[in-house]
Amino acid sequence: MFTSRARLRTRRSRLLTCTALAVAAGMLVTTPAVAADKPSPGIEVPTPKSQLPKLDRAQPERKQAPRMRAAATPAPRFDVDGDGFSDMLLRLQDGSTQVGLTTADGFTPYTINVDDYEERQKDVITPGDLDGNGGPEILTLSSTGTLSLFQSWGADSTGYATWSGTGWQIYNKVFAPGDVTGDGRPDLLARTYGGDLYLYQGTGSVDSPFRGRVKVGGGWEMFDQLVGMGDMNGDGIGDVVARTRLGYLYFYAGKGSATAPLATRDLLGEGWTGYNQIIAADDWDGDGLGDLLGRTRSGDLYYYRADGTGNFEAKQQAGTGFQPVEFFAGSGVYPHFGKASLVGMDTRGTLYWYGVKNDGQLTGREQISDTGGWSGARVAYASSLDKDGYADLLELYDGVLYNYAATADESLATGWGKYNLFLGPGDLNDDGKGDLLARDTSGTLYLFRGKGHGASLSSPLKVGGGWNAYDKLVGAGDFTGDGRTDIVARTPAGKLYLYRGTGVSTSPFAGKVDLGSGWQQYNKLASPGDIDGDGRADLLAVNSGGDLYRYTSYTDGRFKARVKLGTGWNTYRNLY
Repeated sequence: MFTSRARLRTRRSRLLTCTALAVAAGMLVTTPAVAADKPSPGIEVPTPKSQLPKLDRAQPERKQAPRMRAAATPAPRFDVDGDGFSDMLLRLQDGSTQVGLTTADGFTPYTINVDDYEERQKDVITPGDLDGNGGPEILTLSSTGTLSLFQSWGADSTGYATWSGTGWQIYNKVFAPGDVTGDGRPDLLARTYGGDLYLYQGTGSVDSPFRGRVKVGGGWEMFDQLVGMGDMNGDGIGDVVARTRLGYLYFYAGKGSATAPLATRDLLGEGWTGYNQIIAADDWDGDGLGDLLGRTRSGDLYYYRADGTGNFEAKQQAGTGFQPVEFFAGSGVYPHFGKASLVGMDTRGTLYWYGVKNDGQLTGREQISDTGGWSGARVAYASSLDKDGYADLLELYDGVLYNYAATADESLATGWGKYNLFLGPGDLNDDGKGDLLARDTSGTLYLFRGKGHGASLSSPLKVGGGWNAYDKLVGAGDFTGDGRTDIVARTPAGKLYLYRGTGVSTSPFAGKVDLGSGWQQYNKLASPGDIDGDGRADLLAVNSGGDLYRYTSYTDGRFKARVKLGTGWNTYRNLY
């Protein structure tokens, strides 16, 4: 299921004397060094290879003539083969974008012609036909907050971007509800980290597609998934479905207003935590109403047909094997970016890699270094520091920090000899670029802001003192469900604390939150990022007997009861 991508870099000749002089002089603290080579042998860091899921669209209703389309209801928002039914767009863990057409079996590649193919897009949104020419448009959202518009070129690709706008990183979710203002043009909704909801009204132009934002609500931080449904109730206006972290599902009917586009919510039901992603199926069966899909952690896909009243009929299974799907266009989940894997160093100094399966499990391990080749190395496995969205392997040697995924042969930073702990939990200042944390021997913690290319760092910012109270600092994304990067910290006595991310460089964490005691039983703690496909980072822990446990995050940084994943993990000196 997984394959390797070589990240082998040319080694440079060592000039340790020059490096020592630079460090002693306090120079080149965060600029690339040209004097030292990477101390450990070149390695291959794998990236996933995904199998295509199996989609079953032959529901009983689809075998007959479709129900009568409501007269006021718009056409499907993503119908690239032109048959009047919605097609499915998704991205797999291997980075490939695939489309499931109603006129073909299975999935086929779909190319979005972004300018920079090395940049992994954080999200893909299908708003509908923005300019009224009969074909759907596609929006991509980069990790650094660029929203770009593409017109479909048919069933296999888009044209090049006709418009791009920056600054969208201020939102933790951007989604397309359809036309909520009643003017016949699709609109966008966007939610801030603080829970404010903004409307971007469609203009009908692909060159300038949205008007300036208008605040239309507050308190939306309570939802962990937001889905723009299109029209669920047959009135021709777009609607929204929202799920709380505890699994309550609500319906917001569109009102056709530019100042108050959504009506008061109605409860649809509870128990929706069984799905790690809920997805707008759009007009799945050709009746003109917006339907819903849900993916379970085991990879099964279920279809909920809209009944025309703002609710759904009983679920039907719609496919299997959807674990390798990273995200679906129209999914309500927070886009996860930066890390979805784990590295272990065994007692001999050999490195092994594990991928995540989006079902709470890890893939089989893959050896990625020479046997014993990394003995004694000081390593971190950081959430992506560059544009590819994959985790980066870092090594600290003789005060020089190296990034084995960087495109340059030089070091990432020098002058790091004073740091006894370092990690890369993700983006800590809301600019969409992965950052690093490092603690010095006095217990002071520093933030090193990433530049988005993985080859150098900005100057350090002091976070604060007293961090030598902890023997473990762990993070790989969002534990709390607000889309921001968080970390957890453990004391030697076994107390675990949550530090919620604020998105502010000068004070990246809010006050600590007590998560409980008893964590001293574990000699290894690590986060692979999101292991169960719900967009939130999870935690792994190993006890002295070598038993591996998963702690799934579910609300406000809390963890569910542990689940045992395996034994024999005492073969590892550490996990990253």
